[in-house]
Formats: sequence, C-alpha cells, structure tokens
Amino acid sequence: MTTKPTITLITGANKGIGFETAKALANAGHHVLIGARNADAGKAAAAGIVEAGGQADFIQLDVTNQQQIDDAASYIREHYGYVNVLINNAGMTADSHQPASTMPIDVMRQDFDVNFFGLVAVTQAMLPLLKAADGARIINLSSNMGSMGLANDPQSRFYAVNSLGYQASKAAVNFATISFSKELAADGITVNSVNPGWTATTFGGRRLDQPVPDGMQSPAAGAAQVIKVALIDDPATGTFTETVGPLPW
Repeated sequence: MTTKPTITLITGANKGIGFETAKALANAGHHVLIGARNADAGKAAAAGIVEAGGQADFIQLDVTNQQQIDDAASYIREHYGYVNVLINNAGMTADSHQPASTMPIDVMRQDFDVNFFGLVAVTQAMLPLLKAADGARIINLSSNMGSMGLANDPQSRFYAVNSLGYQASKAAVNFATISFSKELAADGITVNSVNPGWTATTFGGRRLDQPVPDGMQSPAAGAAQVIKVALIDDPATGTFTETVGPLPW
C-alpha cells in the first residue's frame, strides 16, 4: 500500500524562519512547497533541500498578488491534488516605532497587505486543497507584539511599544486564526497562531552581518514552535502559543 506524501506549503520560505521550517519538515518526510516572491531565491532554497535529501519544489507566490495566489492554487491542484499543511509564514514590518498619532496610513497598509490580507487570501485559495487532505492544519505566524493582553499589561515589556501598523496586523492575524478555527473545525482542519519570537533574520531590514543582540535567537530556535505544531499528533485548534507555552490573545 502506497502512502500519500505529506504536502506542506510555506509562504516566504526562501529564507529565515520559513526556510528553517522547510528544512526541518523536509527532514521529517514532508514534501515541502517553497512559496517565495523571488524566483531565484525560491528555486535555490528548494534545491538546497533536495541536495540534502529532502523533497521540495518552488512555488511562485507573492501573497499580495491575487493572480499569483490563484495560479499557485491551480498549480498545486494539478500537480499534487491536496495540501496537508499550510504555514502562513510570509510577513513584514514597515513601521519605525512611530507614535500612533503620526504613523503614516500608507505604512500601516503595507503591514496589513502582507501580514493580514495576504494571509487570508492565501488561506481562502488553499482551502479546497486543505479540505481534500485528511486532517489538514493551518499555522499562522503571529507575534507576541500582536497580543492585546501583553500590550495592555503595565508589567509587560510590550506595554511601551509603539508599532501600530505591525501590532494591529498581527492582532488581526490572531482574529483570523480564531475565525477560521471555528469555521473549519467540522472539516477536521486545525488552525493555530504561533509566535516565533525575536529572531536573527533580515526581518524589518536587519542585516545578517550585524551583531546579534542579547536575547535574539537563531532562526532555528524561531522555527521550533512552528515545527512542533506542524508535526504534533492530534493538535489543538484555535490556540496562540510560543516555545514556552500559551500566549494571551
């Protein structure tokens, strides 16, 4: 009896946390689809996984481009037929920690276009493929900076943070997680938010040759909870977690 491969689509998977997640899941036997805007970078990432003995293919996927999203869904339907795991990893921040009173609306729109609207658009497009799998799961990369509980707690280190566009977009991601988890429960699809934590990637314009500040973790450590939720047997649904446990919404 032939076992069907586990097909996992990861957006923004050509670098950073997304690539670390892709490598780990390929090592666990998943056939990983590397979603990336940059074709050369995406193809190189997929090739690196294949050279290491894993299964991976590149998928052209800019989460702000509806045509690319639709084309990606059509391509996956034709070549694979289903998706077991969707990891909405693509994200960005255009904020520079301005006060909310002066935060440019266009900056906030950039945050929402990728972090929220892109995530929802990809999820909606992939739902028929997820429903075609057995016990599929969706993992949304959120942030502790999107926790309204932490932002409103004077004892939290996030109480004094001003990053309205990014924080609000990640709070919206959490609400999407809750909404999709309730709707898709009857289909056996779990939906969860994960905070990867402060990670040494190029996120936010950081250069990889810059010194790593105290408390900033490696990309592998940032991917750890995502990998756990992707691989764990019988996962819960509608949760918001990080490596050390649950987070307040």
